[in-house]
Amino acid sequence: MDAVSRGRVRVERSAKRVRTYLGGRPAADTTRALLVWEVPYYPTYYIPLEDVAADLKPTGAVERSPSRGDGLVHTVTSGGGEAVDAAVTYPDSPLEPIRGHVRFAWDAMDAWFEEDEQVYVHARSPYTRVDILPSSRHIRVEVAGATVADSRHARILFETGLPPRYYLPKTDVRLDLLERTGTVTRCPYKGTAEYWSVNGERDLAWSYPTPLPESERIAGLVAFYDEKVDTYVDGVLQERPKTPFS
Repeated sequence: MDAVSRGRVRVERSAKRVRTYLGGRPAADTTRALLVWEVPYYPTYYIPLEDVAADLKPTGAVERSPSRGDGLVHTVTSGGGEAVDAAVTYPDSPLEPIRGHVRFAWDAMDAWFEEDEQVYVHARSPYTRVDILPSSRHIRVEVAGATVADSRHARILFETGLPPRYYLPKTDVRLDLLERTGTVTRCPYKGTAEYWSVNGERDLAWSYPTPLPESERIAGLVAFYDEKVDTYVDGVLQERPKTPFS
C-alpha cells in the first residue's frame, strides 16, 4: 500500500515479519503489519486482527483521537499472561487503513520480534539511519568548567533527527569524576546503555557495553549529553542542541 496520512498520523505497510509474545506464547504473528506514526519520532505497529492469536476482551473504555477516531480498549490474554487495557482497535476510524487492525501497548507485551531479532522500546523506523564514523577531530567536554574528557580518537554517531554524538575512549575520559547511577535505557538501534553522574550531575554520560551488531563501533565508549555540557570541537565551543533530552 502507498503511505496514507491524516493530520500528523502517517500509515504505511511494513515489509518485516512481526511477532509479539505474551504469557510465553505468540499473541500475534504477521507479515502484514502497518507502521503508524502516531507521534513524529517513531512508529508503532498495527497488526491485522486475522493474525492475532491472543484473546481480546473489550473493556468498554474508549480512547478518542481526532485523527484516528474512537479506539475501543481491550484486555489481552495469551497463554498464562494477561495485559489489562493493552490493545486498541479502531473499527470505524476515518483513517481507513487501520480499520481491522489492533495496536498492542509495546511495554505490556513480553517481547517483540522483527523477523527473528528481538526489538526493544519501539518499532524501528525505516527512515532512521545510524552512521558511526572514526574521527581525529579534537573533542573536549567540560562540566561546570572542569574538563572531563579530551580526545582525538572519537567515534561520531550520526542518527537521523538527533545531533551528532561524540563517543570517546574511556582512557580519554576523567573516570574519577564519573559515578555509576544504575540508570539503564534501551534503544532499538543501539542496544542497552548504562549511565554515570558527572561531578554530581546525574546521568550526564552513558555507554553501550554490548551494543547491537549495527552499532558495535561504539562498544564501551563514553558519550555525554551535549544538551547539558560544554563541548568543544577543534577548539570551538558548540551550541547546545535542543532535543527531547534537553
